[in-house]
Amino acid sequence: MSKLPAALASLKFPVIGSPLFIISTPKLVIAQCINGVVGSMPALNARPASQLDEWLAEITEALAAHNKAHPDNPAAPFAINQIVHKSNTRLEEDMAMCVKYKVPVIITSLGAREEINQAAHSYGGVVLHDIINNKFAHKAIEKGADGLVAVAAGAGGHAGVKSPFALIQEIRQWFDGPLALSGSIASGSAILGALAMGADFAYIGSAFIATEEARAAQEYKQSIVDSNSDDIVYSNLFTGVHGNYLAPSIRNAGMDPENLPESDPSKMDFGGDKSKAWKDIWGCGQGIGSVNKIQTTAAFIDQLKAEFATAKARLLA
Repeated sequence: MSKLPAALASLKFPVIGSPLFIISTPKLVIAQCINGVVGSMPALNARPASQLDEWLAEITEALAAHNKAHPDNPAAPFAINQIVHKSNTRLEEDMAMCVKYKVPVIITSLGAREEINQAAHSYGGVVLHDIINNKFAHKAIEKGADGLVAVAAGAGGHAGVKSPFALIQEIRQWFDGPLALSGSIASGSAILGALAMGADFAYIGSAFIATEEARAAQEYKQSIVDSNSDDIVYSNLFTGVHGNYLAPSIRNAGMDPENLPESDPSKMDFGGDKSKAWKDIWGCGQGIGSVNKIQTTAAFIDQLKAEFATAKARLLA
């Protein structure tokens, strides 16, 4: 059994909602947390940067109020995603806000920096780092991350190409700390599958886009409902890093999803104001075939819990 820090060991349902660029806001994060799922959002979603202070205050106060009113059913902890890549000029300022509010979980992406891990550890925070292969997993732990998010093939947005079976088994040969699995997980049975492979948590993103609390265009949400894995395109054109996107959004932008050029990785763009991704080009993972309606976050999480219980009972029968 994995060695889990207190913030994650108390989680009753093994799910982390992944940070959704542009889409995750306090409204979605709070709804996820009070329904038992770790809610998260990218710090960069707060624009201007000063808004992050307001948003962290809103989340912290809402979860504290929930816990006071429901001491027997406390909210799950929340997480903030920090893009550690050199293109993120706000990193230090945003991390200072996380320290101010003692954000329970920090999710780092696109690079591992010891000083960011140390800042989180200064108040007892937990750091999970996104990785796409075993090599990067070693580097993240060596630089002080507490746990890993294994981003396997089929994940929405920036994603790797490794089979989850290969990725998890390689990591578990040497690492016994917190491990979340990302990639095509959108049902309770898939959550159970992630645990069976050796992960501690399922990391779910795309399915949460089709919730009422998500800050996404209605057309985006409906496209997820109407699409399946055949509608997912893997390309590095939009940010310089390979990721998965909905083909209908690419067509709507006047491009042929089956004939996209390669991008120059040295010109990475992680969501600047002039970026087409993720505003016009919609990130999405391959697991959306199980998403058949737009519903509240609470209803979706209840659905996941029911599916998880059914799958577990079937396995033990």
